Amino acid sequence: PVIALVDTDSPLQNVDIAIPANNKGKESIALLYWLLAREVLYLRGTISRGMDWEVMVDSFFWRDPEEIMRQDEDQQEFQGETWAAPKQQDDWSAPAAGESWADASAGAGDGSWDAPNTGAAEDWSAPAAGGEGQQW
Repeated sequence: PVIALVDTDSPLQNVDIAIPANNKGKESIALLYWLLAREVLYLRGTISRGMDWEVMVDSFFWRDPEEIMRQDEDQQEFQGETWAAPKQQDDWSAPAAGESWADASAGAGDGSWDAPNTGAAEDWSAPAAGGEGQQW
């Protein structure tokens, strides 16, 4: 039998068993292989459903050996760098120069939230002002 991991747009000709899955990303395919391997071990009686499996999903990802070498080199360079002393923390409770919340909020928010809206056009179906000749 032919077993396939299929997406919604996958052709099903010559496929006997279709397993619905995301077959577009390498991480999702690795997760599916991890689930299938775990299920095979369960069916063989090697592990139980409630038992944690020590094998990580990362073991099923295919990674380019050159990429692994580059990551190792980058990590070694990163660990070899010296870091500057931490920046002194700013005092966020002190007001900024020339700013006062009391002055800024004097005119804002005086109205009631229950008051009717007195803003611009409330009729959304009305044509926009000055846009009579506009065409989309």
